[in-house]
Amino acid sequence: MLQLADVRYRIAGRPILDGVGFALARGRRAALVGRNGAGKTTLLRLIAGALEPDSGSVALARGARVALVAQTAPSGSQGARAFVLAADPEPARLAAAAAAAERAEDGAAAGAAHARLGELGAYAGPARAAAILRGLGFSAAGLDAPLDTLSGGWRMRAALAAALFAEPDLLLLDEPTNHLDLEAGLWLAAFLARWPRALVLCSHERALIDRAAHETIHLERGRAKRYRGGFSAFLRARGEQAARDAALRKRMDADRRHMRAYVDRFRYKASKARQAQSRLKALERLEFPPPPVADAPPRIRFPDPPPLAPPLLRLEDAAAGYAARAPVLSGLDLRIDADDRIALLGANGNGKTTLLRLLAGRLAPLAGAVHAAPRLAVGYYAQNQAETLAPALSADGHVAALWPEAGETARRAHCARFGLEGERAERPAATLSGGEAARLALALVCCAKPQLLLLDEPVNHLDIDAREAFVAALNAWSGAAVLVAHDRGFVERTADRLWLVAGGACRPFDGDLEDYERLVLRRRAADMARGRKAGKGRGPETRGPAARRRA
Repeated sequence: MLQLADVRYRIAGRPILDGVGFALARGRRAALVGRNGAGKTTLLRLIAGALEPDSGSVALARGARVALVAQTAPSGSQGARAFVLAADPEPARLAAAAAAAERAEDGAAAGAAHARLGELGAYAGPARAAAILRGLGFSAAGLDAPLDTLSGGWRMRAALAAALFAEPDLLLLDEPTNHLDLEAGLWLAAFLARWPRALVLCSHERALIDRAAHETIHLERGRAKRYRGGFSAFLRARGEQAARDAALRKRMDADRRHMRAYVDRFRYKASKARQAQSRLKALERLEFPPPPVADAPPRIRFPDPPPLAPPLLRLEDAAAGYAARAPVLSGLDLRIDADDRIALLGANGNGKTTLLRLLAGRLAPLAGAVHAAPRLAVGYYAQNQAETLAPALSADGHVAALWPEAGETARRAHCARFGLEGERAERPAATLSGGEAARLALALVCCAKPQLLLLDEPVNHLDIDAREAFVAALNAWSGAAVLVAHDRGFVERTADRLWLVAGGACRPFDGDLEDYERLVLRRRAADMARGRKAGKGRGPETRGPAARRRA
């Protein structure tokens, strides 16, 4: 299906891809992993034909249809369902041909067109498009909402739905879960695990890769290396290879020292000179396996907060919402203790962010009461936190503005806790990568050494290594955390309690994430079944008697 050979690509003279080569067979699903800036998005655009390589070749099977879902939201006045249906133009062309044939009373042509429409399953197309959109979180009322009235995140979901609906021979996905909630992400993982065609998936989510990928392609320093299995298998294989290389280097180093000692001892002795010269040449031919050159993973370490007596926060029959509107959530009886790790479940729009804003004190309760422990410091990391940074201000300048009483040494140490040491602490925020900006925003949230962290999608802009560092830091920290995240693996490894936000309420969820996934997929399956049922009877047999006779 896909063959890359010695692909090289430069941006502003800097090599991004330096001899990348791999092949992907029909029906195989590959995950593309690597640090931010490794060239994953560039490689996807080269495969899609949006870019041309400086050298090397990208070859696709003859006639293969390729779809790239990039991180650019579509727009327009058409509805979401119409946009998805337009992704496969063949049914529309056949329907127009059938209508023209019927007007011309050409029964043979009309029958052939309708037969082909039936083979394509086109009569169930609107129901299938609706089922995919519902799986990605669209409500029944939102299926036909014009794209221009939707937020960027929902338009990205429509773009993803269009690619899934079109069923291309090769599907290219660039961080497809970035704009999804956990529920839509669970549905997508199950959908991609059954995807029968070729797929290249660029993602930072371990759980998604493990579930969907047959193989993993690791991009590092411009080169690609292929591993069998998902991300967990890739980690094991890479670790085993590193251990083998280290053992080989150790053994070869011992051989080199032994040979060097022999040469130094006998090279000037006539009876041993030939043997010494032979060993000297063998010594020069020894090829060591290359040492590991991976960059050090980013460091994250939360400051330890001063202890407080429990509970940190308690809600009594509280209601949350916005002035002049009905409450979004009501009847909230919840408690947060010092060592809690709580994940909020529930589809987008059910009130998770509203609850976080109530806990952070940014919303006053509409009813009931919120009791906080004396001297409680709360750190609230919002979804758009990194976007609030001043572009011209450095990391050290941001910390100084928020923590004016701190000296330079304390400020620098605080920046270093989040991997912004040395030169990185002096660079303007506008020049930081997405992951560096996210870590700076997190550092600012932690300036007050909060006992309670409220984290709304904190790992969105972090690559896999940074997410690993984040998980380790959060698990080692002594404070409490309430988090919202679409990354299932992140939730599983950090949260020990689950709260479900749905139906205008928030209650503890009695089960784990596997139980919740089964619940979500059952609901999505029911939606799809209703869509298929609604799509039945839309074939040519539902047309009028005269049209049937002509066909």
